[in-house]
Amino acid sequence: MDYTLSDIATALEAELQGDGNLRVTGAAEPGMAGEGDLALAMSPKWADALGQGRARAALVWPGADWRAMGLEGVVIAPRGRLAMARLTRLLDAPEAETGIHPSAVVDPSAKIGAGVSIGPLAVIGAGAVIGANARIMAQASIGPGVRLGADALIHSGARLGRGVVAGDRLIVQPNAVIGGDGFSFVTEDASHVETARAELGQGTVSEDSDPTWHRIHSLGSVVLGDDVEIGACATVDAGTIRPTRIGHGTKIDNLVQVGHNCVIGDHCLLCGHVGLAGSVTIGDRSVLGGKVGVSDNLTIGADVVLTGGSIVLSNVPAGRVMMGYPATKIDTQVESYKALRRLPRLMRDLAASRKG
Repeated sequence: MDYTLSDIATALEAELQGDGNLRVTGAAEPGMAGEGDLALAMSPKWADALGQGRARAALVWPGADWRAMGLEGVVIAPRGRLAMARLTRLLDAPEAETGIHPSAVVDPSAKIGAGVSIGPLAVIGAGAVIGANARIMAQASIGPGVRLGADALIHSGARLGRGVVAGDRLIVQPNAVIGGDGFSFVTEDASHVETARAELGQGTVSEDSDPTWHRIHSLGSVVLGDDVEIGACATVDAGTIRPTRIGHGTKIDNLVQVGHNCVIGDHCLLCGHVGLAGSVTIGDRSVLGGKVGVSDNLTIGADVVLTGGSIVLSNVPAGRVMMGYPATKIDTQVESYKALRRLPRLMRDLAASRKG
């Protein structure tokens, strides 16, 4: 792709300085940028690196003395990461042409919208509805009765199970699975795991009871709002009777597990390795850091932040910032950690005082 610096400033809704007719074909880190690259130098720490590359144009921080750095034109980025979001969207070329590849399998009852691309060996199930301009990449699988909104992008190897419903602009990264069965089983009589909480582990285990785990099938599927993104190898389980739900604008990272019957609000972020047990509810705009675990049937309010590695064992009120295992308010957790670090010294002081 080839853009003028003026085109880029317009797309980024940012200020242009210098020669707007400079043409760039890609983006690069400052020290590796060639003459045709836009160097990404959104903070002063990149100033020295600009001299190591050959860029003529750059994305720079406000107040940068770009002429002294040998540049011919710049775009000013007051908020660097927001500029990155808009720039990468501009430079990210479409991955497929319109049409259905000869090796794709499309059920005759499926409805395919205008401008759709379906790649090699993709499968579209009976009664599926694919919205306009959707891109279904190679070896992706769209199950029976799935309804995809407009402009979806389903990457290679992704699987959407029976009856999944998604709004517009869904992105599913490679090998993610949406709508697989939830992990839900029951024994004929109450199992030890059912009674363990009430008995606090003090009960007995009957060896005469039937140990067979009987599957509870998942009939509820999954409903996703507009502008949802599901990361590579993430899994979103179907609900048992009612659907698992993910709200508008929510982004789910790679290797995240969302259990059956979960309800995730709008504009949430779930980072890598987050695990939600069944029937968890998460309020709007909440952020769960990497490796956060949430026990079943809990409610997390809106605007909650759970720092990486936290384990949530009880409900969390709206607006809380939580940390640790078990997760507590971050200021409480920090004080507890400080006290724990002081404990060896306190014990030594105590031992010394007793000897004295």
